[in-house]
Amino acid sequence: MEQLDIQTILTFGFALAVVITIFKSARVVPQRSNYVIERLGKYSRTLDSGFHILIPFVDKVAYIQTLKEEVIDVKRQTCVTRDNIQVGIDGILYLQVIDPMKASYGINDYRYAAAQLAQTTMRSVIGQTDLDKTFEERAKINEEVVRALDEAAGPWGVKVLRYEIADIELPISIKDALEQQMRAERERRAAIAKSEGERQAMINVSEGQKQEVINLSEADKQRQINEAEGRAREIELIAIATAEGLRKIAESINQPGGQEAVSLRVAEQYVKEFGNLAKANNTMIVPAELANIGGAVAGLTEILKSVQK
Repeated sequence: MEQLDIQTILTFGFALAVVITIFKSARVVPQRSNYVIERLGKYSRTLDSGFHILIPFVDKVAYIQTLKEEVIDVKRQTCVTRDNIQVGIDGILYLQVIDPMKASYGINDYRYAAAQLAQTTMRSVIGQTDLDKTFEERAKINEEVVRALDEAAGPWGVKVLRYEIADIELPISIKDALEQQMRAERERRAAIAKSEGERQAMINVSEGQKQEVINLSEADKQRQINEAEGRAREIELIAIATAEGLRKIAESINQPGGQEAVSLRVAEQYVKEFGNLAKANNTMIVPAELANIGGAVAGLTEILKSVQK
C-alpha cells in the first residue's frame, strides 16, 4: 500500500514536471511583438511573431518588446524664452522600437529617457526663440526636437517619428499684454481700412465729377458743331433758294411783258412801303428823282436793266 502511494506521487510529480517543461519550452509570440531570449543569462536571439520552442531551464524570455508606434505624454514644464518670458509647454512624443535587442540592452527605460530628453531639448530650443516666434514657428520647433531625439535614440534601437507641442501656457500678465497688443493692432487695421475706404470714395467722386465735366464739354462741343452745321446748311439752302429765285425772276423778265410786270410790281411795293413810312414818321427825306411814282419806277427799272446786263 505504501509502495502504491509512493508510485502515485512519483507519477503525479513526473506529469507535473512534463507540464511545466512544456509550458517553459513553448512560446507563442503575438503579431507586432518580439521576445528577447536569454540563454543562461546571455542574449541568445529575438523571436518574431509565431510559435517557438525553447530549451527548458536554459532559455528564458528576458524582454518583451512591441513594434507598434507608441505615444508618450511629455509632462508640462516651464521654459524661458530668449526674451526672458516664462512659458509652460507640454507635448506628445511618437516613437517606435526598431531593434528590440538594443531597446532591451541599450537603455534601462527608453520611454522615460525619451520623455526626459524631449523636455531638455524643448527647454534648449525655446531658450533660443523669442516669445512671438514660439507661436509662429511651432512646426520648426517640433522638427528640431525630433532631430535631436532621433540622434540620441539611435543606440537605443528606437525611432522618434514626430513630436507635437500640445499647449503653450503664458503668464496672466503676458496674456493681458498680448490681448492689448492684438486689440491695438485690430484697431489700427480698422482705421487704415476706413481711411483707405474714404480715400477711394473721394477718388471715385472726383473721377465721377471729372467724367461729368468731360461729358458736358463733349456734349456742348457736339451741340455747337451741330448748330454750326445747321446754320451753314441753312445759309446754303437760303443762298440756293435765293439764287434759284433770282434766276427765275431773270428768266421771267426776259419773257414778253416781263418788263411791264416788273415795273408794276415795283410800283406796288413802292407805294406800299412809302405808305408804311408815312405812317411811322411825320418827316421823310426822299430823293428828288423819286418824288413821284413814275420816276421811282423808272429809276428801279433802270437798276434792273443794269443788273440784267
